[in-house]
Amino acid sequence: VRRIYSSWMHTPEALAKHYIAYNAKFLGNTEVEAPKGTEVVKDAVRKLKFQRHIKKSEGQKIPKVELQISIYGVKILDPKTKDVQHNCQLHRISFCADDKTDKRIFTFICKDSESNKHLCFVFDSEKCAEEITLTIGQAFDLAYKKFLESGGKDVETRKQIGGLQKRIQELETENAELKKQLQELEEQLMMANVPPAGSISIKPQSTDIFDMVPFSPVTPLVPTRASNGCPPPPPTSLPPDIRKDLFGAEPFDPFTCGAADFPPDIQSKLDEMQEGFKMGLTLEGAIFSLDPLDSRC
Repeated sequence: VRRIYSSWMHTPEALAKHYIAYNAKFLGNTEVEAPKGTEVVKDAVRKLKFQRHIKKSEGQKIPKVELQISIYGVKILDPKTKDVQHNCQLHRISFCADDKTDKRIFTFICKDSESNKHLCFVFDSEKCAEEITLTIGQAFDLAYKKFLESGGKDVETRKQIGGLQKRIQELETENAELKKQLQELEEQLMMANVPPAGSISIKPQSTDIFDMVPFSPVTPLVPTRASNGCPPPPPTSLPPDIRKDLFGAEPFDPFTCGAADFPPDIQSKLDEMQEGFKMGLTLEGAIFSLDPLDSRC
């Protein structure tokens, strides 16, 4: 690849600190068996020209690209959007030449960083094919001089940076995939916790430390299932006309019981007690009614 000329076309600063841009038509790239060789390049050019003729007959045009050449490599970009389509690092380019039979065609072979395959890139430039080839040669010459001056550290640094950039890209892809999986899990949990539309959520009754429902005189008692899973016993229903006290006996009311409910001697005593109680209430009312008259005397 390295060709020595007494006078290059561009200043070293232009390729070392910036880049030289060219416009060309991109015929495409294809895999080749060897990293260099004139015959290898010719076979690739014939193959891509044939494919381009087929696409042209179908109405497809040859895409235009922008080439940015520097001591770091050759970038192939979309001329309008400036999106990088291929970034061929200079230390991976093993061969570069222009076609002597067709002055419009120039090529270079680059080793792909992911597949490690050798790919031949073919371009069509009406006026600048040879100039572009010489510019790539000058970039190689300057990069080689810089390599000798740095003792090979510069190339190794670029390799390490390239490896780190590739690793960062892999981690970003993995991170995006993990975020997607986390979002799917959160959506599944939300769907599992939200009740279906139209359903009524029943709040379970709270129990005390003895697993019993607290009693409220206002609200009726509702039998609930215990926490151990056993169903509550069926409630015992008593006739509404039978009332019993705490000891199971019927309550006693001496003023509501009839004469037939007790023996005659007990019934007479009860009648006397009831008459005396009524007379006491009458006398008490009379005393209260005489108080205002005493205050006026």
